[in-house]
Amino acid sequence: MAEKPNSDNAAAEAAKITNICQLDASKAERHVWLMKCPPVVSRAMQNNHLPQPPPPPFSADGAKDPFSNSGPTVSKVIVSVDPLLPNNDFSSTQFTMELAGNAYGNIPKCYSMDMSTDFVPMSVFSESSQVEKLSVEGKIYHKFDMKPHNENIEDYAKLCRERTNKYMTKTRHTKFIDDNSGMHMRMRPMPGTVDSKPSGPTDKKKMPAKGSEMKRTRRDPEEMEKIVFKLFERQPNWTLKQLILETDQPEQFLKNMLKLLCVYNNKGTNQGTYELKPEYKRSEDK
Repeated sequence: MAEKPNSDNAAAEAAKITNICQLDASKAERHVWLMKCPPVVSRAMQNNHLPQPPPPPFSADGAKDPFSNSGPTVSKVIVSVDPLLPNNDFSSTQFTMELAGNAYGNIPKCYSMDMSTDFVPMSVFSESSQVEKLSVEGKIYHKFDMKPHNENIEDYAKLCRERTNKYMTKTRHTKFIDDNSGMHMRMRPMPGTVDSKPSGPTDKKKMPAKGSEMKRTRRDPEEMEKIVFKLFERQPNWTLKQLILETDQPEQFLKNMLKLLCVYNNKGTNQGTYELKPEYKRSEDK
């Protein structure tokens, strides 16, 4: 005989499901910023432990506002505006973010925030593990992309190169073999003797493809233009191999830059070299 279900337990389960399915949309129209930051900055913010700020204020309904000082202060945003422009004109507004505290090591502390309003409409959701309730915390009003400030661009490039070299370094492990009788080891023939092991198709090993010795990090296009112009001030013609050695940039990226700034000599005394387009040459070089 089947056991009769307990009405109290069934009611509790039904109430639990009802609470989970409810969505609090009272803050759906609140403006929220979305910031896309580099992984190294995100990890540094999560690992940085600063003193806890004062308790967050309470909203009108008595609940804590999750977006009002809900955690340690990890950074501050500086907004520079032109007071003569209308409030809805963001053409001259500049956003700068500075990391708080001194526990970030060699990570750049200052970043520029490029604002964008042309994106797919999005909203922010939160889930409370205590009361099992879903809430809409706001609508994405501005989207920001972080990049190191101009004064810190060299430090950030150095950090990226160090990170690339770290991931490219192969780790070696030492393994101790219990069977030290040498049964699985191939004996090398003595000098002057012939190896009696027959050679066949199975002995041929496929040679690994030779890859680049290191991965090169792309520079900013504007910075690369200045570097290319300085190189062509030194001499009027360069080969692609010479430019790769001078700039330490990926080959395809460098080719794309040269297509915009230079012409390739297919014949003549300078065959196989690049030179600046006439519009970029100085008057004394023309």
